[in-house]
Parts: sequence; C-alpha cells; structure tokens
Amino acid sequence: MPKSASHSSSLHVAVIMDGNGRWASRQGLERSAGHAAGAEAVRRAVEAAPALGIGVLTLYAFSSDNWQRPPTEVSGLFSLFTQYLRDETTRCLSTGVRLSVIGRRDRFPLPLRAAILAAERATARGRRLELRIALDYSARDAILTAATAALAAGGRQSLTREGFARLLDARDVDLLIRTGGERRLSDFLLWECAYAELYFSEQMWPDFGPAHLAAALEDFGARERRFGRIPGAQPLPDDDAQDAAV
Repeated sequence: MPKSASHSSSLHVAVIMDGNGRWASRQGLERSAGHAAGAEAVRRAVEAAPALGIGVLTLYAFSSDNWQRPPTEVSGLFSLFTQYLRDETTRCLSTGVRLSVIGRRDRFPLPLRAAILAAERATARGRRLELRIALDYSARDAILTAATAALAAGGRQSLTREGFARLLDARDVDLLIRTGGERRLSDFLLWECAYAELYFSEQMWPDFGPAHLAAALEDFGARERRFGRIPGAQPLPDDDAQDAAV
C-alpha cells in the first residue's frame, strides 16, 4: 500500500483519461470500442480507489473542446455516459460512492441531463468515495464564471483565495494522473492543481488498471511536498515573509 494510503483516506486524485481512441485504433477497432473499454477502466478505478486511500476521485470524461470532434462520436459518447450513469447508480449506492458531475449541462441532450440528476440524487448520501465526473468541462470557463459571480456580488475588495475557491467549488488536488503518454493539463482543474503532484503514464486509459493506480500512488507517497517551504525551517512572520518574497 502506498505511504499516502496509510495516513490519509481523503486524498483527491484527478485523472485525465487519455488514449481511448488510440487504444481502439491500434487494435483495428472503431473509436467507440475504445470509449466502451474506457468505461470499464473507470469501474475498475472506482472499485480500487477507497482501499488506496482516495477520498475524492475526479475524472476528465469530456472537455468543452471535445465538441469539435465528429458529431457521430460526440453522440456516441453521450449515449455511453447516459448508460454508464444509469448502470452505475445501483453499484454506487451499494458501495457508498457519491457521484456528481462538474461542468456545463445545458448543452447536453435531455436523457443525459436526466441521468445525471437521477444519479446525483440517488447517491447523495455516499460517504466512502466521492466520484466527480467532468463533462463539458473547461477550467478556464469555470474560473471565469466564478470571477463573474464575485464581481456581481460586489466583493472585489474583500475576495480571498478561500472565498474564490468556494465560488469555484474547488477541491485542491493532491495527485493528477494523465494516461496515454501526453504531458499537459488540457484545461483541467487549473486552480485546483496549483500544488498537485503530476504523474504521467504511458498506458492508454483502457489498459490502466488498479495496479497502475497503486503504482501512481506509491510514487506520490515517496515525494516530498513542501508547498514553498524549507523542511525543518521555522516560517517567517507575515511581514518578514512578504519582504522576503519581493
């Protein structure tokens, strides 16, 4: 078990689930088969997460930029999301998983919107794991929406990081994992990942299993997270710290 799991049950792990389409292409399959295999990988990750010390798991399923994909692929993804939510609600209830969706919803077809609402309501009391699925999500848009809300509330003079994080409904990410060999954030949880540890895997998402998730957490547990501090040093008083930072 990774070090982090031994002392915390509330790690926030975020995953950019990349590589579904490439996985399918390499096997001579349609991209839709890769997305279906990716849904199975989600099930495996959700089942494994609590025992690995994960309290919040945020999965990047569909970015706002993904609307640029062919309409047939987008439509197929929406059908897959809808079916996944319907199928997984009972499983989430029985395993104590609370499911929620972040991102826009107004552009989704009605069946998907209804499936999201039904799953969120049914699993609202889950306490073992919080599963957050990012759909039609853009971190830049989320930050802009929160900033607009702050301005509308007239709080520009008193706004703090903590207050803005509440407007953003932000949860600091401990570990960000990206599969598929790419090394970028792709507009995902930019505020929340300010001090996240980053882990990049060459595995395509459909091949990313519990052992790979455990390996990522083992790597995370071996890292020293300083958050700008020097280990063992006493922090400066606020005024001195400000002078030293200039």
